Amino acid sequence: MVDHVFYPWSAQAELNPAPITGAFGSYFWDDTGKRYLDFSSQLVNVNIGHQHPDIVAAIVAQAQRLATISPTVANDVRSELARLIVERAPGELNRILFTTGGAEAVEHAVRLARSYTGRTKMLAAYRSYHGGTGVAIGLTGEPRRWGAEPTNVDVVRFFGPYPYRSPWGTAGPEEETAAALAHLRQVIELEGPQHIAGLILETVVGTNGVLVPPPGYLAGVRALCDEFGIVYIADEVMVGFGRVGEWFAVQAFGVEPDIITFAKGVNSGYVPLGGVLMAERIAQRYDHVVYPGGLTYAGHPLACAAGVASIAVFEREGILDHVRSVGADVLGKGLRELAARHPSVGEVRGLGFFWALELVRDQRSGEPLIPFAATGADAEPMLAVTAAAKSRGLWPFNAGNRFQIAPPLTTTADELRTGLEIVDEVLDVADGYVRN
Repeated sequence: MVDHVFYPWSAQAELNPAPITGAFGSYFWDDTGKRYLDFSSQLVNVNIGHQHPDIVAAIVAQAQRLATISPTVANDVRSELARLIVERAPGELNRILFTTGGAEAVEHAVRLARSYTGRTKMLAAYRSYHGGTGVAIGLTGEPRRWGAEPTNVDVVRFFGPYPYRSPWGTAGPEEETAAALAHLRQVIELEGPQHIAGLILETVVGTNGVLVPPPGYLAGVRALCDEFGIVYIADEVMVGFGRVGEWFAVQAFGVEPDIITFAKGVNSGYVPLGGVLMAERIAQRYDHVVYPGGLTYAGHPLACAAGVASIAVFEREGILDHVRSVGADVLGKGLRELAARHPSVGEVRGLGFFWALELVRDQRSGEPLIPFAATGADAEPMLAVTAAAKSRGLWPFNAGNRFQIAPPLTTTADELRTGLEIVDEVLDVADGYVRN
């Protein structure tokens, strides 16, 4: 299966990808029949679970009625999905530019911010991932950016809050918020706010550690953006549509950005779809001026039909309530109990169905299980941990020295407990690397 396919983020000759042949609900399986409990939702996108019959039926029905149509014409299912999303969005966010994925959504969000403000610079966090296309990878702070440089993106980076590994040596969440906001203010002032178009920030940092913002941080970011006329872009490609128990993660923190980028969970990736949700004042910029952009497959009818059906399932099955309650009572509680038994766990953090175990060699010093951006032999401990999970039928969402967990939002409490039992066994492997 690797003869003619060029795989992303991979050294091609070193690949041995699992040959997956089927999936349903919270599980998928390979060509030998081995089943995996999907604790990653693939790439944190299969929020509604695999092969949900309502979503599949909606795609089939739409294909039989109208399989595709240009984004330059009106379409009923596209308009209906836009209405449903806007009704669930915070505040004055009420216009949507559809795309085919998250990276494209980020590209267009930045274009909107620059056009709206007449400025060029963008602020982005070091611990971030915003996509693999040109502007998106340029905004990304993590090491995957390095191989794409120079990106020629006018970006200035800043440190976001990370209480467990505070850049400022703070003593708690409140101090971390104050230090992070003071740092961000200084970056803005030193770069010249009159040159800064926008700030892009993952509401809950995803691949780079499931970093939940401490109390008051996002409100402080909002206030700084207001003070200096900067467009606040909330990147919710990964955490939108129920991942933390809200339609949009910012709603858990009482914050209204100017723009939200979304994709993944909007229809669980059954057909590629993303979008830019923007405030009316930004959309009005183009009432009599042509917006300079578009995509052939933006708002594809099959993708939008899946999105409409997905929202209906969310409502009918009470998925947001399920994520809030089971995420706290089963996942959060269970992971903290595991941490108390395993010396390799430095910290547990998360929200809803989005969690991370920070794995360490020494709890006292916080030395990570593997070094930052480790490769080769240095990465072996995490490779062993990941392999142990997969060998036991659990597919995690691991990155760096974190054992990350993001199951489909339809995963039952019993399925989560089954997964936690496997995690318990896997942490024994991590414990073997702890320094005595």
